[in-house]
Amino acid sequence: MTMDIHAKRILILDFGSQYSQLIARCVRELGVYCELYPFTLSEKEIRAFAPSGIILSGGPETVTAELTPRAPEVVFTLGCPVLGICYGMQTMAVQLGGKVASGAKREFGYAKVNVQVASKLFQGVEDQLTEDGSSLLDVWMSHGDHVDVLPPQFTLVASTGGSSITAMSDEARHFYGLQFHPEVSHTRQGKRILARFLFDICGCQSVWTPKNIIEESLEKICCEVGDDHVILGLSGGVDSSVVAALLHRAIGAKLTCVFVDTGLLRQNEAKEVQTLFAKHMGMHLITVNAEDRFLSALVGVVDPEDKRKVIGKLFIDIFEEESKKIENVKWLAQGTIYPDVIESAAHHTGTAHVIKSHHNVGGLPEKMHLKLLEPLRELFKDEVIKLGAELGLPHDLLHRHPFPGPGLGVRILGEVKKVYADKLRLADAVLIEELHKHDLYHKVSQAFVVFLPIKSVGVLGDARHYDHVVSVRVVETIDFMTAHWARLPYEFLETVSSRIINEVPGISRVTYDISSKPPATIEWE
Repeated sequence: MTMDIHAKRILILDFGSQYSQLIARCVRELGVYCELYPFTLSEKEIRAFAPSGIILSGGPETVTAELTPRAPEVVFTLGCPVLGICYGMQTMAVQLGGKVASGAKREFGYAKVNVQVASKLFQGVEDQLTEDGSSLLDVWMSHGDHVDVLPPQFTLVASTGGSSITAMSDEARHFYGLQFHPEVSHTRQGKRILARFLFDICGCQSVWTPKNIIEESLEKICCEVGDDHVILGLSGGVDSSVVAALLHRAIGAKLTCVFVDTGLLRQNEAKEVQTLFAKHMGMHLITVNAEDRFLSALVGVVDPEDKRKVIGKLFIDIFEEESKKIENVKWLAQGTIYPDVIESAAHHTGTAHVIKSHHNVGGLPEKMHLKLLEPLRELFKDEVIKLGAELGLPHDLLHRHPFPGPGLGVRILGEVKKVYADKLRLADAVLIEELHKHDLYHKVSQAFVVFLPIKSVGVLGDARHYDHVVSVRVVETIDFMTAHWARLPYEFLETVSSRIINEVPGISRVTYDISSKPPATIEWE
């Protein structure tokens, strides 16, 4: 492959906005590679990244205070185009000699922007035209402060009734500021504005495509692995399945997939994995029944982070044991994706808060006998699915709901016991079956049942029962970085609850989780 799809790339500096991941996804969807880092990234790291352009995200702070976040000074001296969004525009203004004030009138939600001066950023972009030929844009605002005085060399480009400076530009230095959010779908022309910045201003090309990503990945895998053999922990989920297909295409028989039956899997999971990958796709698949080992290792373990690490370590132990039975195995492949890295605070800056460690990145021992191979580490979930489709994986597999690496171990709150796992497995199967039956499965993003370590009184027949409680969790999301609880029909929820209580022994009550992410996470642990 002669094309370097990482050569022209965008650096996004995050000031804590809830929309930061959306910026990255929009840039990727436009076919340009980008990476998201905290605003504290050092000058050395920024120069080493060699961005074709920099985007400064929004954020919850105010630049009118002295100790709030600022962009590294190198951002404005590096010589590449810069786009500041909301807080990013405000810190750009202050750092380059302008002024920001707290607004008497806040702007949250829909607004109409009047583009008054020609700018490369808005060329040919409009929702409506005024009688005098000015462009009008329907946008989404979310701010209290506003730029009050433009920095030297900047021009007022657009305004609204509530904010006199909605967009500003320094065309000579290719610096642009937007008070609104082009990355959200409510800004109708947002992607076109971002496209102007990426292609017309930064000189990027739309080469970050599934086909090109696969070609580059195949070359990289072959070069890195050479004559070595690779062992892959195959769970049957989307991420590890796409890794399996990619590696199988790259190195063929040098790949051995190991499926570990932990006793913490969904109903019929082992049989389905064996049928698809061994029989249908012709991969070398080893199945290890390790239920007793995992349940024994989890006795007395209550803390979710401890559970993840116990499960992650045992996974690695088993993989290393199996690798010793196969000649020339030097690599352990994993389905780590970009959100795993972000949420585990595993990127090299080490400045993010740990929300929860994923077993792929947070549960690994410091010393391993195998080298790690993570070909999806740069990709968001939607990119992984597109890659899988390009590789020819079945639609039902690619659009199967995510399942955590630790499995039911983190859907059983508190200590994990076999009897709890068996109850949870049956309850979860009821939920999934009813979602399919009501044609809801592919209309939601993730659905599962959580086992709670509490009991409540119930009445079955004429007898009093004191049994366990489960919670149904169903969410809708685009990128799994934010999510809303699904507004499912009451009749559906009633059917699920009735079936679980009647068909799963030892369950007396079913609740429905109506928490969104943030502040909650999708998984309970």
